[in-house]
Amino acid sequence: MRVVNRKRTDHLMISAPTVEETGRLPLVIYVLAVGVFLMGTTEFVVAGILPEIAGDLGTSIANVGLMITVFAIGMIVGTPAMAILTLRVPQRVTLSSALIVFAIGHVIVALSSNFGLILGARFLTAVATGAFWAVAAVVGAKAAGPASSSRALGIVLGGGMLANVIGVPLGALAGQTIGWRGPFWALAALALVAAAVVHRLVPADTDSGAVPSWRAEIASLRDGRIWLVLFGCAVVCGSSLAAYSFISPLLTENTGLAASAVPLVLVGYGLGAFVGSNLGGRLGAKHQYGVLFVSAAMTFLVLGALCLFSQNVIVTVILVVMLGLFGMSTNPILIGMAVRYADQAPTMASALSTSSFNLGTAVGSWIAGFAFASSLGATGPVLVGTGVAALYFLPLMILLRNERTKRTAVEVVN
Repeated sequence: MRVVNRKRTDHLMISAPTVEETGRLPLVIYVLAVGVFLMGTTEFVVAGILPEIAGDLGTSIANVGLMITVFAIGMIVGTPAMAILTLRVPQRVTLSSALIVFAIGHVIVALSSNFGLILGARFLTAVATGAFWAVAAVVGAKAAGPASSSRALGIVLGGGMLANVIGVPLGALAGQTIGWRGPFWALAALALVAAAVVHRLVPADTDSGAVPSWRAEIASLRDGRIWLVLFGCAVVCGSSLAAYSFISPLLTENTGLAASAVPLVLVGYGLGAFVGSNLGGRLGAKHQYGVLFVSAAMTFLVLGALCLFSQNVIVTVILVVMLGLFGMSTNPILIGMAVRYADQAPTMASALSTSSFNLGTAVGSWIAGFAFASSLGATGPVLVGTGVAALYFLPLMILLRNERTKRTAVEVVN
């Protein structure tokens, strides 16, 4: 610890070492990552058990894909709405309450055989997830400080990536062995435990400044760079997750893998996503645009290769891992950019980033569903993802040009 002299007082104040001094992130970062882990698991566990759900409910695989689409729509609508509605609610209360509502939604899904009610419960769960994500990103970035915010967000978002390593494959395995409702019961129970832990460990709000105002938050979103970043967020998820949402039929129908082997491939995707998110957060702090452009190019190439070589087991598995690695490496960078550009509107910027990711997921998986139902079959969603990935370069080039123009202007002035 360090001792500092405080102005206008004879007392000494002890302040904790900063992240820059110790190199260690606060415990709260990892607590938030656990919550994101649960929410990342529920968002995509459906992708690994599409045939099981369709068979039990007596509907088509394309219809079951709506469970992913509706969840994404709930995130799109719910995240900014909840960010505004909970702006004056203590962040700790918002996080723990979101986990409780999340648990309730999973209980409804686990108990119901009505597909419409299940979709409604997925929407409710998504709204709760959106509330958690919006606040978690702000709390994490604030706790780490500006210099370490990308790294901290990489850890927090890494919880979602780790869900693809552990949660989604385990959920798929459980769904295939004990029934698809089992994973939803497990997620409900774990969410209640997480709510208690989050409420205990997340620090109470300590800001003593002005009371947050939704008008001020919205007014701070005038910077055009924010909207370019948000467009990038949508394209990133739209490209990768159009393909990933229908990964199970791709592996079983095109590649010829047994359904029991699908969870193992999902582990590979999750490992790639986990490593990519953490590397992106670390490297993006110093090489922001370099990481963004490399990831964009590799995602496009990987999806294109997946269209061509999905009949080859070894090549397909490698490409799925690479899709996770490059497709998810830009998320912490993009969220960090949005929060920085928004300046006085960090909560709304974080919320809109999450909404944009899920807008991409919703539109991508929706179009992918039509492609899957067409004569293209399981290759259709990958073709959709490849086309969307090509759009990623547009906002990146505009942002880079603006950055260079601004830098040149500063150099001329100096």
